[in-house]
Amino acid sequence: MKILVYAAMAALLFGGTACTNLGQKKLAVASTISGPRPKRTFWTVAPVTGAPSIQIVLSDQRAYFYKGTQLIGESVISSGKKGFETPPGQYKVIQKDKAHFSNLYGDYVDDDGNVVQTNVDVSKNPMPDNAALFVGAKMPFFLRFTGGYGMHAGHLPGYRASHGCVRMPIAMAEHFFTAAEIGMPVTVMP
Repeated sequence: MKILVYAAMAALLFGGTACTNLGQKKLAVASTISGPRPKRTFWTVAPVTGAPSIQIVLSDQRAYFYKGTQLIGESVISSGKKGFETPPGQYKVIQKDKAHFSNLYGDYVDDDGNVVQTNVDVSKNPMPDNAALFVGAKMPFFLRFTGGYGMHAGHLPGYRASHGCVRMPIAMAEHFFTAAEIGMPVTVMP
């Protein structure tokens, strides 16, 4: 029974996308940055050379990692929801933080660590009297590309749901994070 539950959970989490066995080398998919892209989640483990870059396509809810013109990784994402849209534009990676926490969104907790108020915005939700501190939301494998916006591992409900950041599955966030370099281009397309 547990196997069926895990299989059903995996089907829901991955929504029909293909997973890559990290122990097995995968051939890189030839592509140009402006060319058509396959709709799957993968990471190429074969050595590929070229200048790294990231493209985020908001209309497709996808992120692409390139080395030169070679597509080496593709992932589903969840970008900013209405009122918190991820801004299109040309950016660069300006910060890498493997264990980042939000300083704006998170939970208020009491002295014993119990959550008093969840999913707060400290700029809009004052701390209640029964709370002792603010605990920022976890944002593992954070790649900041402008202001308060970045890419990181997080919840993917299948639609735009963040406060502006680009959420990815944890395995893909780790791949993008590891391969990214400070100063490399990040293009966010509508």
